[in-house]
Amino acid sequence: MSEHHRLEPVVPWIEVVATEADWDAADPSLLTTMYGQLVLIRAFEEQVLELAKAGLVHGPAHASIGQEGGAVGSVLALAPGDTVNGSHRGHHQFLAKALCHVEPEGLDPRVDLSPRARDVLLRGLAEICGLERGFSHGRGGSMHLQWTEAGAIGTNAIVGGGVPLAAGSAWAHRQAGTDAVAVTYFGDGAINIGSTLETFNLAAAWKLPLCFFVENNRYAVSTGVREATGEPRLSARGPGFGIASFKVDGMDPLAVHQTMREALALLRSGRGPVLIEADVYRYFHQNGPFPGSAFGYRTKEEERQWRARDPLDQVARHLERRGLLTPAELDKARAAATTLMAGIADTLLEPDPGAAGRQGTAVRRIKPAEWPRPSFADVGVRGDLSEFGDARFTFEGTLAGQKFIDAVAAVMARRMETDPGVVVLGEDVHRLGGGTNGATRGLKERFPDRVLGTPISENAFSGLGGGIALDGRFRPVVEFMYADFMWVAADQLFNQIGKARHMFGGAGPVPLVLRSKVAMGTGYGSQHSMDPAGIFATAPGWRIAAPSTPYDYVGLMNSALRCQDPVLVLEHVDLYGTVGDGPVGDLDYCLPVGSAAVRRTGDAVTVLTYLAMTPLVLEVAGEADAEVIDLRWLDRASLDWDTVGASVRKTGAVLIAEQGALGTSYGGWLADEIQRRYFDWLDQPVRRVTGGEASPSISKVLERAAIAGAAEVSAALAEMTRS
Repeated sequence: MSEHHRLEPVVPWIEVVATEADWDAADPSLLTTMYGQLVLIRAFEEQVLELAKAGLVHGPAHASIGQEGGAVGSVLALAPGDTVNGSHRGHHQFLAKALCHVEPEGLDPRVDLSPRARDVLLRGLAEICGLERGFSHGRGGSMHLQWTEAGAIGTNAIVGGGVPLAAGSAWAHRQAGTDAVAVTYFGDGAINIGSTLETFNLAAAWKLPLCFFVENNRYAVSTGVREATGEPRLSARGPGFGIASFKVDGMDPLAVHQTMREALALLRSGRGPVLIEADVYRYFHQNGPFPGSAFGYRTKEEERQWRARDPLDQVARHLERRGLLTPAELDKARAAATTLMAGIADTLLEPDPGAAGRQGTAVRRIKPAEWPRPSFADVGVRGDLSEFGDARFTFEGTLAGQKFIDAVAAVMARRMETDPGVVVLGEDVHRLGGGTNGATRGLKERFPDRVLGTPISENAFSGLGGGIALDGRFRPVVEFMYADFMWVAADQLFNQIGKARHMFGGAGPVPLVLRSKVAMGTGYGSQHSMDPAGIFATAPGWRIAAPSTPYDYVGLMNSALRCQDPVLVLEHVDLYGTVGDGPVGDLDYCLPVGSAAVRRTGDAVTVLTYLAMTPLVLEVAGEADAEVIDLRWLDRASLDWDTVGASVRKTGAVLIAEQGALGTSYGGWLADEIQRRYFDWLDQPVRRVTGGEASPSISKVLERAAIAGAAEVSAALAEMTRS
C-alpha cells in the first residue's frame, strides 16, 4: 500500500489576533491618530454618498464605509517612502496615505485639522465629483485617485489591474537601493484574476518587496466569496506561490497594524513578498448609498452583525477604557469631522437657481467655476515632446552594410551603457545568445541586474514594466516575443499603460518601450504572426515606431528611449537577416518623432507603407512611377502629415500597402483620415493593399495567400494608373 506523506508550505501562514494586552501596550499617539483618521475617512465617505444621493457625483461612488480599519491600520505602519495602490474601492487607502503624508507626526482628533489635511479632503472630494481642483483635474473620479508625492500611485477601475503595476513600484524601490516597499490593495474578486495570480508568481520568484493586501469583504458586487472559490480563506493562495501569508480581522485596526508591522519586517529583510488577508465588510452596496440587503443578496441580520464590530467603535472603546479620550471628546471628534466635510462640500457647491427640492428645500449644484474646461478633454493623452529639446538629430558617423538584427542589439547595448536607468525584461531575453532572435545579444553579460528574464506571464511582466515607468527612476524596455501575445496582456497595455498619463491628469510621464516582432511569412501560424499596428493606432496614449532599415532602427529606438510616452517599436522577422545601410561610429542620433522617409520619388501614385512591406513596394514602384513613403511613425499624433500631404497634392492618388489582415488593418483609419484631409486633391478613392480576412496559416501556400506582397502591390498600382 502506498505511503502518504503530509506536505507543509515552506512559508508561514498564520492568523494574527490583537489581545487586550496589545491594546493596553499600544502607543497612545498611534491610537489617537488611528481614531482621527478613521473619523475623517468615515465622514468623507458619508459626504460622498450624500452627494451621490443628490445626483452630484457623475459616475460611481464606491464607498469604503465599514472597511476603513484595514486601510488605516496598515498605512499607519508604513514609512514615507513606501508606495500604495488600490482598486476601484480605494478612497480609504488613498486618504490614509495622503493624510500620513501631510501629517507625519499624527492626528489628534481633539485639534482642528490643519490646512494641508483639509486640502487633501477638498481635493479628494473634488476629484470624485470630476472637478478641476481634484488631484487629476477631475479625470479620475471615484476610481482613479493618484497623488504620487504622497506615495499614492493610483487606484484602479479594472479588477486586479493595479496589482502588476505595484510590482513595478516594488522592483524600482529595490533596484534603487532603498528598503521601501509597495502595498497593493485589492478585494476578494481580484484574487481570482489572472493578472493577480501571475504577479504572485513573479513577485515570489524575484523576491520583490511587495505586500498583497486582500480586503475580503465577502462580496464581488453580489457574488459571495464562497460561490466564487473552493477555498474561501483567501490567504491560502499565498503559500502555494511561496509567499508568507497572514490572516487578520480587518475590523480591528490594531490587529491589522500589528500584522503589517510583521509583514514589513519580512519585506524589508529581502525575503520576498507577503500576503495579508483582512476580513472586512462594506456596509453599502457595490456603488451608491443603499445597503446590500436592499438588493437581496445579503440579509439585514448579517449587516447588523458586522456593524456591531465597527472599527471606529472598537478604537473608541479602547481610547475611553484607557482614559486617553473621554466619551464627550470621542463624540465631538465625530461631529467635527462631519461638520468639516459639510463645509468642504459647501466650497464646491451653490444653490441651483433653476431647481427646487421637495417641500421647498434648496437644491444645490456644482459651482460652474469648479468644472474643468471642455478644451482640457484631450490634453495629456500624450506628452508635448519637450524632452527632445536637446536631442541630436544629425548623424555624425558613416553608413555601411549591416545586418538589421545587429543594429537592434548594438543600439540597446549603447543605451544601457550610457543610461543606467534602462532595464530590459521579457521571456528568454537573458538566454539563447540574446533571446530567440539575438536582439539582446551580450546584454545579460554586461548588465546582469538590468536584463530580466521573466516567467511566461505577459500580464504580470508588462504591468510590472508599466509600474517601473510610472515610478520614474528607471526606463523599462519590455519585449513581447510575438505581437499576438499582446492580446493576453491587453488590460495592462491599453487600460493601464496607454491611459495612465491622461487618466491621472495629463502631466505624469510613462516612459516605456515595448518591443515586439511581426512574424508573417515564417510559418508560425495564426497565433504568432499578427501586425498590431492597426490595434495600437486606435488606442490612446501609444506612439508607434516602425523601422525598415538598420539606420532607421537605431535612430527610432533612441527616440523611443528618450520619449516620455509609451512607445511600441515594431520589428519584422523578415528584416532581421537583411543587410542595409547601418550606422558606423555613431549610435547616439535620434530620428525626429513624426518624420517619414521618402524612399522613392514619383508623380503618379503615393504609396504609404512601413516595415518589411517597404522593400517589397520598392521592387515594383518603378512600374507605375510611384512615390514611396516609409511612414516610420504610425500613431495618429506622430504621423508625418507634412510629407504625406505634399505627396498627395503632387500625385492625386494614394495606395496604402501593408501585409496584415484586413480586419485589424492599420490602413483602415489612415485611409479615412486621408480622405477627409485631402479630399480636394484626390483624383480617385484611396486604395488599400492588405492581407485577407483570415489570420495567416501554417501551410506555406495558405500563408502566402493570406498576406500581401509585391504582386498585390503591383496589381493595385497597375489598376490605379491605367488610363
